[in-house]
Amino acid sequence: MKRVHVVGTYDTKGEELAYLAGLIRAQGLAVAEVDVGTREPATAVDVTAAEVAAFHPAGASAVLGLSDRGTAVAAMGEAFARFLASRHDVAAVIGLGGGGGTSIVTAGMRALPYGVPKLMVSTLASGDVAPYVDVSDIAFMPSVTDMVGLNGLSRVILHNAAQAIAGMARTPAVAGAGKPSLGLTMFGVTTTCVMAIVEKLKADYDCMVFHATGTGGRTMEKLADSGLLAGVLDITTTEVCDLLFGGVLPATQDRFGAIARTRLPYVGSVGALDMVNFWAVDTVPTAFKGRNLYRHNPNVTLMRTTAEECRQIGEWIGGRLNACEGEVRFLIPEKGVSALDIEGGAFFDPQADAALFDAIERTVTQTARRRIIRLPLHINDPAFAHAAAETFLSISN
Repeated sequence: MKRVHVVGTYDTKGEELAYLAGLIRAQGLAVAEVDVGTREPATAVDVTAAEVAAFHPAGASAVLGLSDRGTAVAAMGEAFARFLASRHDVAAVIGLGGGGGTSIVTAGMRALPYGVPKLMVSTLASGDVAPYVDVSDIAFMPSVTDMVGLNGLSRVILHNAAQAIAGMARTPAVAGAGKPSLGLTMFGVTTTCVMAIVEKLKADYDCMVFHATGTGGRTMEKLADSGLLAGVLDITTTEVCDLLFGGVLPATQDRFGAIARTRLPYVGSVGALDMVNFWAVDTVPTAFKGRNLYRHNPNVTLMRTTAEECRQIGEWIGGRLNACEGEVRFLIPEKGVSALDIEGGAFFDPQADAALFDAIERTVTQTARRRIIRLPLHINDPAFAHAAAETFLSISN
């Protein structure tokens, strides 16, 4: 039986959590009250903190009884994430907490697939919650007051939260329903290409385009890991530049990891590997002040990658592609990798491009399933988009 999991530190917020759980039960939904506190709970729970802590790789002793609160919170968060990932009865998760509780509960929420309802009632909700949400679909609701006993306002907030999670849990949406979904990566300088690919494939596929801003690539790969994508057209791999050279929109070291793990049909390319992203021009590190910089807008400054940097980028990508054993095709547009990397453009640099292309081709171990394809085209040429779409169709059928 699926249940709404009500989660928090029952040692400090037991009264409020029990009240919230009662409101959800009154909606006719089954509830599991889960304690992630470190001391004795103030009210009865369905799942004790010791049961959750036992999911830590080092056992419950690595979570409970610690003198350092920060260490205990981090350890409980890891244990709770593993606990939730092991469950098959999660209809939805609602959490209640301050700083520590929010950190613990959202660590678990991030381990759940997209589409599972997740609502965090938090004292932190009106601030920067990016570290807690990351690339998940967690919804935040401000608690307004701190949760130190129930009061007239907190009862209203918890009532609204209960109604919201009950509505989400009662009629859940089905992720991935309809046409099979594709993940595509795009930047402003590769928009022409990606939009043309979407136009060619949208009749048969649900095309999900992700802005290649670090979080975009990670979100796409999380969807792949979650089994929600039928394939990937990773045209814009620019996040690797920021990872390697200190830009503000970086990938993680796990970039391409989901492709290796899932073996999804994959068509990749070198879109926007001619640039590293920084914020306003006065934020560019001093070491780069003499470089070829382009003001994309008042808040974003692009730096052209050098031939040596392109060599490193190509070798890094090639090494990651070698771990991919599914159908992989990596397309190289020999006449330029972005709207700026074109004859007469601000980042036109055939020498740097050649270093990139040669490094990829030299590093990748080509097989019948993993191939590099060079095309005498610019990445935004219609013929390149056509080739990318046709290449994907040839490996996905």
